[in-house]
Amino acid sequence: MKGHIMNKGVIAALLVAIIVILLGFYFVDVDVTDEGSLPDVNVEVEQGELPEAEVNTGSVDVGTTEETVTVPDVEVTTEEETVTVPTVDVEPAAEADETDDQATQ
Repeated sequence: MKGHIMNKGVIAALLVAIIVILLGFYFVDVDVTDEGSLPDVNVEVEQGELPEAEVNTGSVDVGTTEETVTVPDVEVTTEEETVTVPTVDVEPAAEADETDDQATQ
């Protein structure tokens, strides 16, 4: 019966990971500070320039905590049991303007 509970924990952890991946774009703030340019194409080619960008990323803290939950026993009665469940703390990336304001203070 404990193997069945372990599988639920693995499934819960995978679901959390999938949600974090799907929302990944929400946690990244990219501000292009210089548009850059492509090379001029003539008989002679001039060197191009890559754009400059500042990238701020958020942070995700994944951990565990002890929780008491009701689980069925072999006789189809329930009893409380303490299990470890995943936790997630999420901080989205700061906007470039916020980061610049904080740096100047």
